[in-house]
Amino acid sequence: MTSPLRNDRFLRALRREPVDCTPVWLMRQAGRYLPEYRATRASAGSFLGMAKNPEIACEVTLQPLRRFDLDAAILFSDILTVPDAMGLGLYFADGEGPKFHHPVRDAAAIARLAVPDMETELRYVMDAVRLIRRELDGKVPLIGFSGSPWTLACYMIEGGGSKDYARIKAMALNEPQALHKLLEVVTDAVIAYLSAQRAAGAQALQVFDTWGGVLGPAMYREFSLRYLNRIARELERGEGAGRTPLILFGKGTGQYVAELAASGAEGVGVDWTITLEDAARAAAGKVALQGNLDPATLYGSPEAITGEVGKVLDSYAAGNGGSREGHVFNLGHGMSPDMNPEHVAVLVDAVHRHSRR
Repeated sequence: MTSPLRNDRFLRALRREPVDCTPVWLMRQAGRYLPEYRATRASAGSFLGMAKNPEIACEVTLQPLRRFDLDAAILFSDILTVPDAMGLGLYFADGEGPKFHHPVRDAAAIARLAVPDMETELRYVMDAVRLIRRELDGKVPLIGFSGSPWTLACYMIEGGGSKDYARIKAMALNEPQALHKLLEVVTDAVIAYLSAQRAAGAQALQVFDTWGGVLGPAMYREFSLRYLNRIARELERGEGAGRTPLILFGKGTGQYVAELAASGAEGVGVDWTITLEDAARAAAGKVALQGNLDPATLYGSPEAITGEVGKVLDSYAAGNGGSREGHVFNLGHGMSPDMNPEHVAVLVDAVHRHSRR
């Protein structure tokens, strides 16, 4: 039995309902900028060791909430858990980021892909969601998440991070049907993964289209937006006030806000390369907007951070008829390891203070 939610600002904002102040959470809010996170990782031995241990994942999820007055928790995990469970063999190389032992490079490898069982191969994620919900005890909502089909496919085909995305773009040009087949099975897996997180207790869901912005408009619409639309259309989320909201976040995809707003998702997250005023006008009241402070702002002084927070909040209101309703404050992307936790406290306080009715 879960406790009633004591702070529902985040969910109310995603429903575009009145709130006493703008809710705020931060991408990568549980991470290496916190000394307690670094201590936990040292004892766990590895990033994957933390992510695959529900008790440790719970502890790391809760750490920023003990420091800051955040309005949501986000599951501590990684977007690459899904392709790992599909048999690609995820590992982390020192100084190089995530890699796969078995990248997907041809039609035969694509044909072998199947949607993993969420309560066997990915049970550790669902157990973490269940444990975090219990430990949150109604303090704030819990966000579950997945990578977008396009972003997951980038890692799966490239075998890790990439500077030019040569392999996947070559497949898009030379073997588009093969890439679509891969994207279809990955989309099936993402829908199942998000559904399982919702069943385990996630109260909102976010899809990270981290690499959508590396595509030109025609390719973006064919290989990324098409599958985001499918997720928004097919992911069962309930009805009315109890509906589980879905946020579609894209890095470098601000020019597509109007199209993302028409997807059926409840929220669209944008980075700092578009003003919230322009994004709000493009969204035309169809969805809530999330964002979009440049993360580098956290390297500024407390006075500079406070000023930039005010500009973001005012920019949203300017594009939304003077209203602050329907806005979730966030960074335009994730936090970096060398950021000062005291500056995060300044940011969170400034959001609530500047937007309070």
